[in-house]
Formats: sequence, structure tokens, C-alpha cells
Amino acid sequence: MVLVAISDWIEGARPRTLPAAVAPVAVGTGAAWAIRKQLVGGGHHGHLAGAAAHGIGAQVVAAVLALVVALALQVGVNYANDYSDGIRGTDDKRVGPTRLTAGGLATPVVVKRAAFAAFGVAAIAGLALTVLAGQWWLVAVGAAAIAAAWFYTGGTRPYGYAGLGEVFVFVFFGLVAVLGTTFTQVGRLSWAAAVGAVGVGVNACALLVVNNLRDIPTDSAAGKRTLAVRLGDAGTRRLFTALLVVSLLSVGVIVVVSGARQVGLAMLAALPGFRAVRTVLGGAVGRDLILALQDTGRVALFYGVLVGLGLGVG
Repeated sequence: MVLVAISDWIEGARPRTLPAAVAPVAVGTGAAWAIRKQLVGGGHHGHLAGAAAHGIGAQVVAAVLALVVALALQVGVNYANDYSDGIRGTDDKRVGPTRLTAGGLATPVVVKRAAFAAFGVAAIAGLALTVLAGQWWLVAVGAAAIAAAWFYTGGTRPYGYAGLGEVFVFVFFGLVAVLGTTFTQVGRLSWAAAVGAVGVGVNACALLVVNNLRDIPTDSAAGKRTLAVRLGDAGTRRLFTALLVVSLLSVGVIVVVSGARQVGLAMLAALPGFRAVRTVLGGAVGRDLILALQDTGRVALFYGVLVGLGLGVG
């Protein structure tokens, strides 16, 4: 029996990617509070829906549940990737941190169970959120999110191996996560939430792109045709830069559509963003790109928290 150290499980959960789960909930919650203040301030308190219809406390609970769903899905997809890539041999010659399956730190079946356990936590929290919001069609959305998480590298025809990973990341960790968070809390959406969802989505894509940029040599050898492999080294570096530029431009658009000038503080995300772009455009390869991955995670976190706070208090 293989005994896995807690530190190995933590590393296997890929904590550097967790900002991609926190950011959409922060932006979605900030947008929801902005909508709530607008309705209540305009004397339309009775128009509140979703969790907000049950009071402020219920809306806070909804935000916490949304965060649990997002974090559990992120951890689940990370373990699922560890398992699927490990049994396929894709991670046999890794440049980045050692994986649980490929590194022999845990048996494949144990890693697979960990992935399904995380998906189970996400499902339970998602069901509770659905009941609180009173929107049962969200069950289908949650099921689609779990399926997308598994089939990224799982199944017989994983879409991550076909270069579609960024598309699904943008949809589920950007649009669905942000707009779902907002809708479950107040039962409606806003332009600020929509633009924020785009910003969060491109940041999540940037995390995946810089990770796959590092793995181009090993993925190519293993037949994993990620978008980075398809675009090539130079094209992937340009795509990464473009994604972060779109992220920062979205901050200005949110200020315009929401009128919340405090959102402008999210431009502080440019600080780690510039450093990440400098590292990537400077030609860093292999382990040297881990610094860019860390900085991109900071971009995602700064963007999410500062945009969320700006909308909530603006």
C-alpha cells in the first residue's frame, strides 16, 4: 500500500491554479452586491430573487457555497488530470513538479478516487446552492461542469488533447462561474458581471497557456496536441501576452459600464502581469516558466478580488 504524504496531496492539487477558482466567485459576488444595492436603493427590494430574496445572510451563504464548488472543481480537475495523464504516460518526462501518478507517489486508483471525491464535494455544495437559489435547471449546469472537468484529459477522446482546453476553461471558469455566482445570489445579471466574466476567463486561460507552453516538448512527444503545441512556441507566447492585455482592458470597460471607479484598482494586477509577460516574451523555458505561472496566478487573484471589491463597494 502506498502512503501519500499530505504535502504530496497538496502539491498534487496544484495550489498555483486555485486563484482561477477564487477569482470568478469574487467578481460574481461583487456584481451581485452591486445589483442588490441598486435594487434596494431604488425601492425595488421586492424584486430581489435567488438567495438574496431570503436576506443578506442567505446571500453570504450562497457566495460561500459558490466558492466551495469552484475550489472543489479546480482540485478535482487537477487530480483528474494527474490520473489521466499519468496512466497515458504523458507525465513520464515532466519538466514541472512531480505528479502523484506518474511519480509513483500514489496508485492511479487512489488518485482517481481523490478526483471523484472532490467532484462529489462540488456536487453537494452545488446542489445546496441550487436549492437556496430555487433554480433547479442549475443542476444540469453543474453536471456539465463536472463532465467538462473529467473529460479534459479523461475518457477515450479527451478534448484537452485536441487543443480545446482553453475554450472550456474560458466557458466554465469564466462565463459560467462568474455569471452563475451572480445569478444564484440575486436572480439576475448585469453588464459588469458579463465583462468581469470575460476578464476572469482570459486570466484562467492564461494560466493554462503558460502551463502548456512549459510542457510543449513533452506534450508533443506524448501526442498531446494542446493549443500550445498547435500554435508553436512563438505563437503561444504571443497568445499569452494578448490574454493578459484583454484582462487589463476589461477593467476599464467594467468601470465604464458600472460607474464604480473603485474597480480601477484592479489595474494593480498589471504589476505581476508585466513580470509574467517579460518572463514569457524573454524566452524562458522549462522550470524558468514556473515563475510566470506564479505571477499569472497573482494576476487572476488580484483581478478577481479587486474587481469584486470595487463592484461591491462602488
